[in-house]
Amino acid sequence: MSSSLLPRATGPARQVSQSTRRRNLGAVLREVHRDGAVSRTELAERMGVNRSTILTLIAKLAAAGLVREEPSAATGRAGRPSLVVRAESGRAYVLAFDVAVDRIVAARVGLGGAVLERGEAPRRRGHDDLEEVVGVLAGFGRALLAAAPPEAECTGVGLSYCGMIRAVDGKVRLAPTMGWTDLDVGPELGRRLGLGLPVAVGNEAHLGALAEHARGAGVGSRNLVYLHGDVGVGGGIIVGGRLLDGDEGYAAELGHMIVNPYDGRPCNCGSRGCLEAEVGEPALLEAAGRAGGPLGRDGVRAVVRAAEEGDAAARAALDAVGGWLGIGVVNLINLFNPGVVVFGGMLSEIYRGSASRVRARVTTGGLPVSRERVALRTAALGYDATLAGAAELGFAALLADPLGVLGAGSLDRP
Repeated sequence: MSSSLLPRATGPARQVSQSTRRRNLGAVLREVHRDGAVSRTELAERMGVNRSTILTLIAKLAAAGLVREEPSAATGRAGRPSLVVRAESGRAYVLAFDVAVDRIVAARVGLGGAVLERGEAPRRRGHDDLEEVVGVLAGFGRALLAAAPPEAECTGVGLSYCGMIRAVDGKVRLAPTMGWTDLDVGPELGRRLGLGLPVAVGNEAHLGALAEHARGAGVGSRNLVYLHGDVGVGGGIIVGGRLLDGDEGYAAELGHMIVNPYDGRPCNCGSRGCLEAEVGEPALLEAAGRAGGPLGRDGVRAVVRAAEEGDAAARAALDAVGGWLGIGVVNLINLFNPGVVVFGGMLSEIYRGSASRVRARVTTGGLPVSRERVALRTAALGYDATLAGAAELGFAALLADPLGVLGAGSLDRP
């Protein structure tokens, strides 16, 4: 029978077909967005579809300007070079924002994770309010939008914030270092940007963990612990490839794990001896006798540099802080059996200066079967790990429904 005489799917069957096609388009785009150049054959194998289906999906995404095919740089054999599929960074982009304790970073990030433009401004510690922060963010956002070429489309907005974020609506429930509670940063920023797009908000350490797992030091590991240092310490845990977010999104506040219960330093949370209190920036600078000097990254780097140059006080401070950090890492290894522990933010600097002390704690305190294969690494994405995580929040809608979000075509077309 001629295919033109076959009845076309209608009703529920048609909806299932459309849903499957949308899901498959998103799956292809996610693979090349995350991994860069991927061959047709590998895409088909990853997705479990045949060659004809993968060619159709690639063609639809290419027609929308989201991917391109190009010859592979190295085939390893004679003959015509094989084709690989790569994300197009110029067609769709997101705005990504990172609000840290002492700085605000904004970027226009293209599909595939390429940072196309960025801006950064210092942030006063403990003295700003919602209006001030959102004003800076919106100013950056408008500048980034104006710099984008006319053919490019902003498809999402993601915000990394240094506080406890409620998963269901992105509300900042608590930012201990600023004393902020219950702030609707996302909706206010969305209103100021005027794009008609929701602003997805996430905890900085959770987003750093996701970014390092997908693109950084944790690639290939199913189980990861990410420790992020700012003034305080935050954490993100990946279990079986998925973020451990807790009942409402507040999981993995690793900085408030108590490591020194008897004579510990006071913590912003009201307790004493928390990991944050013992290894954060204030603890290091005070132990090194530099509490009145530079703060933030400059202050931490100065201590590490001084220790490398033979300064006894700086060396003793890093040893003391590294000892407490090692105890925290031992607890996390014994609890979660991760394949990799990643140190991000200012903790990457502290770990570099105290790695031997941290590793010694792990060797003496970690369960042998849990510690024998774990890797301790600094963040491969550096200080941009949280910004990269914010970008992934912004890309979520596009990666779920590429053509629907772009408005590049209807899935109803035969």
